[in-house]
Amino acid sequence: MSGDTHREDQAIRRATDRLVQVFAGTHSAEHVKDVMAAVHRRFDGYPVRDFVPVLVERIVRGGIGSRGGDR
Repeated sequence: MSGDTHREDQAIRRATDRLVQVFAGTHSAEHVKDVMAAVHRRFDGYPVRDFVPVLVERIVRGGIGSRGGDR
């Protein structure tokens, strides 16, 4: 695993932990993790990875935050 991949994985884990806390009252941790993983996979194959964790977190925050409490 390259240093860049390791940093990206760490950033995704931190973002996931933040969003699990943000949505704890309305969504299960498993749901948030599943959505994060699905959105993260959408960026597979893109060569520039520097902003992927930020983009994933924003997409998930916007998507989950705009819905009701479907766990």
